[in-house]
Order: sequence, then C-alpha cells, then structure tokens
Amino acid sequence: MPQRSERASDLDIKRLSLNQKSAWDAFVLAHPDGTFFHRAGWSDVISESFGHRTHYLMAMSGGEIRGILPLTEIRSRLFGRSLISNAFCVYGGPLSLDEEADAALDAAAWKIAEESGIPVLEYRSRRRTRLDWPAKDNLYVTFRKELSGSHDDNLKAIPRKQRAMVRKAIDRGLIGVVDPTPDRFFAMYSASVRNLGTPVFSRRYFERLMQEFGSEDCDVVTIEHDGQAVSSVLNFYFRDEVLPYYGGGTAAARGLAANDFMYWEVMRRSTEYRGCNLFDFGRSKIGTGAFSFKKNWGFEPEPLVYEYRLAPGAEVPDINPLNPKYRLMVETWKRLPLWLANSIGPFISRDLG
Repeated sequence: MPQRSERASDLDIKRLSLNQKSAWDAFVLAHPDGTFFHRAGWSDVISESFGHRTHYLMAMSGGEIRGILPLTEIRSRLFGRSLISNAFCVYGGPLSLDEEADAALDAAAWKIAEESGIPVLEYRSRRRTRLDWPAKDNLYVTFRKELSGSHDDNLKAIPRKQRAMVRKAIDRGLIGVVDPTPDRFFAMYSASVRNLGTPVFSRRYFERLMQEFGSEDCDVVTIEHDGQAVSSVLNFYFRDEVLPYYGGGTAAARGLAANDFMYWEVMRRSTEYRGCNLFDFGRSKIGTGAFSFKKNWGFEPEPLVYEYRLAPGAEVPDINPLNPKYRLMVETWKRLPLWLANSIGPFISRDLG
C-alpha cells in the first residue's frame, strides 16, 4: 500500500485533459506498480472503439500528480453495469504515492458509480489491496517470466517438449515478420475467437491500438510458412516488458507448430531489438487450454485479484465463458459462419469489458 502522507491536505481530484496525458504517462512509468494498461491512451481507444464513457481521475496537489485511476463505464442490458479499472485490460486499479491520494481516488470512483446508478466498482490487480472488499482470486492467473539476453539461454529455459515444438517449426522454415497494419492479424484472430465461442472485437479497435500507441509500444508479429500467413499476435511493450496480448492462427497453424514458434519469435525479437527482459504471457482462466499451454512453457501462474465495491443488493459479476449461464451461447457461437460472427460479434464484445 502507499505510504501515509504527513503533509497538510490540499488534494484535488481532477479529470485527465489532453495536455496532461504526458504527465499521466510519466507518473505511470515511474510508479513501481504501473502497467501498460494504466496508460492515458486507453481512454481514447476505449471511448472511440466501443463508445463507452471513461473517467480518468488524477489526485493532484500543488500541480503535481499524487495518484491516478483509469475507469471505464460499462452499461449493458445483457451483462449489467460496472465501473471497471481497467476494462478490456488485464491489470488496473489506482496508482498512488500515499494513503490520502489512494482513499481520495476510491471515494471519487464510488461517487461516480453512485451518481450514475452503477452498482459495481471493479479493480483488476496483481495483489490484494482492498481487504474489506469482496474479491475474486480463483478464476484468472497471469504468467510472467524473466528473459535472458541470450537466445540460447531463453530457448533452453523452455521445457523440453515445448522446446521441441519450437525447433520443429524452425526446421520447417517458418519466419516472423512485423506487419504495418492489423489486417492479416485480424483475419486469423477473428477465426480463432469464433472457434472458441467468443465474440470478436471490431477491426477498428485494433487499428486504434496501433495508432494510439505507435510502433514503439505496439506491433503485430505475423508468422509465415512458404509466404502464407499462418499465425499472428498483437504485442504491447512497456518499460522492459513485452506482452503478447491478442493472438490467432489458421487451421494449418497447429500442424506447423506455428503458435509455438510465434511466441518464441516475439521472445527473440523483444530481447534482440528492444532489450526486453520480462515476458508477460497475459491472463488465462484456470483449467483452460490456454492455461495449460502457458504452463508448458515453464511459466508459473500468479493469481490475479479482482476486487469489488458493491452497492446494497449487488453481487460480484460472473461474466466469463466458463459460467454455465453462457454455455449455450458459447456453443452456438462456435457454429456461426465467420462472416456472421464478425458482423455481430463487435456489438456483443463491446459490453464484455
């Protein structure tokens, strides 16, 4: 938790403005708990891609930032109403320098929720921070692992069976290229999520991510075999970390070990060209195929803690494909023609948050 402030209180809560984005991002970059998903650019990406209202709050004192809190307002007839830090992201929650700023951000967030008739305030964290709030810590995990500057060492650190898949892909002549647009990525990603029974995000969302964060902090690595794209992943970069965040592949990808090679290629490129020394494999649900795949790479799962402040009578949301309530929807979605899934998917996924 932040340190207790000894200074006299002159704290104000302000909303992020255009000319403060650089100061916001500098604060996130310097804060030890800062993540890519705290960055100011998410406000424009989310509001423009999904139409949601965002509230990016700053605790200010003497013209200096003492805390920040990115919030997204989700209003859905199907999935309910929530105020989330941060929606469409793995991590979130307030970043502050002291307890006073932390408490002020909590109070401001809850005031927004109450005034907007929103019964749920949700923080997505890597550790428990609000001990008196209900929490969900047995659904999602994240996978993070340090990287070496040596490609040989990184390859040897991959468990034997998974390493054999990477070597098999290398022997088959797979190569990785950086795409300037998300076009090829989207074609493979949309098919992959349809096959999992999940509504796809709009192409516009991925275009806005690449536009907002630029090639320094966001790119697409596509794997080719004999000149044909077989898998692709959109990656984020933050400090010394690489985060392969959205990925997909063709029907041929499994037989070619293209997905295995894809993550190895991201690992290789991020250390060689960007100096990254931490690989964040992202969020997975416990007990899923993605969870097992990441464990097979030698990554140890770290529980993610989602904490909630609830209005009287409200319950902790349970919006995930493993919920029996959505089983029929998931199975039906898997059978949709791709063109139809891509047409109606964005209207549903925008409310999943």
